[in-house]
Amino acid sequence: MARVAQALSRREVLGSTLLATAAAAGWLAPSPAQAQAPGFDHGHAAWTALLRQHVRPVRGGQATLVAYAGFKADRAMLKAYLGTLSAVTPATFGGWSRAERQAFLVNAYNAFTVELILTRYPELKSIKDLGSLLSSPWKPRWISLLGSKLSLDDIEHGMLRKRGDYDDPRVHFAVNCASIGCPALREEAFVAAKLDAQMDEQTLRFMSDRTRNRFNTQRGRLELSKIFDWYGEDFRLGHRGIGSLPAFAARYADVLADLPADRERIRAGSVDIVYTDYDWALNDAR
Repeated sequence: MARVAQALSRREVLGSTLLATAAAAGWLAPSPAQAQAPGFDHGHAAWTALLRQHVRPVRGGQATLVAYAGFKADRAMLKAYLGTLSAVTPATFGGWSRAERQAFLVNAYNAFTVELILTRYPELKSIKDLGSLLSSPWKPRWISLLGSKLSLDDIEHGMLRKRGDYDDPRVHFAVNCASIGCPALREEAFVAAKLDAQMDEQTLRFMSDRTRNRFNTQRGRLELSKIFDWYGEDFRLGHRGIGSLPAFAARYADVLADLPADRERIRAGSVDIVYTDYDWALNDAR
């Protein structure tokens, strides 16, 4: 785990300022012709530059906080990146590999979520402040993507979780809902070339975080994030050999418990599972 934390906390030094990098790469205010040009950047370099500048690892890299004030200062760059996402047509998207499509959608969800927060920042304490008792901040269709107006729910539930398309429960540790209870916003973009490793690492980070997931020795039970209650069915699909939530938890017994006997109980699936409270406070680094 020390090696994982060390790798996660290591920050690459940018060779120039973010503005100079953006200008050189042509991320600032692309013309319509540029936006529609072929050769979409599957490295999502513009998004990575923003994330490295404004995401702060905490608890040894198990979680992150987001400097929304910094994102607000660089909002033109964020909007320029969002513009490149919006310019992708359904036909172009359909011609990509599965990994390219999945990485695109995860990055889109995360980047548009940051933009949503900035519409009211700093006058909000939670993403839920953008909704009401009768409406959810994830329901409005305001996102221009793939030739339609989509909501955040459309991206996550209608596309990333659509049965038969990706069937990858690790998506729950990759998308970020701007909340303390949510898995880390990764400090780099998801890219097809290393997507599997990135998803595995995100999962390990979250499962290692004892504030959200742990074995309670005194009570003899496994306490997991509310995410597993809301989306438990995704961990019963058999994807990557996962047949049940206890089987998934068994893979992470070494980070969920300290005592060998407790780890064996988790591996055997012979523990009760309860769900921890979810913290909807904004994951702000201020």
